[in-house]
Amino acid sequence: MLKFYFNGAPNPNKVALFLEESGLPYELVPVDTRKGDQFKPDFLKVNPNGKVPAIDDDGVFVFDSNAILLYLAEKTGKFLPPNSPRTRAQLLSWLMFIATGLGPYSGQAVHFKNFAPKDLDYAVNRYQFEAGRHYGILNDHLARSRYMVGDTYTIVDMALWGWARLAPFVLGEETYAKFPNVKRLVDEISARPAAARAIALKDKFGRNGRRGARHHVPPSQDQGGVILRVRKVGKGAPAPCPPSFQTPMKH
Repeated sequence: MLKFYFNGAPNPNKVALFLEESGLPYELVPVDTRKGDQFKPDFLKVNPNGKVPAIDDDGVFVFDSNAILLYLAEKTGKFLPPNSPRTRAQLLSWLMFIATGLGPYSGQAVHFKNFAPKDLDYAVNRYQFEAGRHYGILNDHLARSRYMVGDTYTIVDMALWGWARLAPFVLGEETYAKFPNVKRLVDEISARPAAARAIALKDKFGRNGRRGARHHVPPSQDQGGVILRVRKVGKGAPAPCPPSFQTPMKH
């Protein structure tokens, strides 16, 4: 059975959404990055980069959320657009846009806004600007298209949803008002039963610690929120942050 190494943060949630949408059986293997589980030798065999998500598909190891989405979509034939050079190009282009742009800039925007020393205005402004610029491009694209690749719900929409459902945390409460087309897609995906089950996996992560758990999570469980933790910022007050926005340094 496929093993899914997970915590309740944006990138693992993308993969959780695919698994719940597709109905693939899997074993949930929570990785507590707050305790440094990602640096243990057994996990580094799965992902040498020491981050979640990752999967072990009967001995085939895949890491990086977007690579996992593409691997699973091609393996199952699900959540891909109609097969043509044009749609294949769109799928790969937008998936890489999210993988190399939206995700990293969003993560850095959160880090420098909430956790870095407070005198780094250049970094704060740069990453806030770039995250916002990427959302602007996505918003303009979605003004002309129901989904990221035409009229077909695909892995690109799942990849976007993982981050975009937390966009107000990254950019501020006014984010959805500025990017209504992004909000439209987030709302549509979040209303899907599989999305509710994917989000609810964070509860299973919290309850079961490091023990694996079989899917599915009943959709009646918590459908919102993110796992928050507290870390001191200099001498100031504690600030919350989803666990994957920061990864403890290996000592």
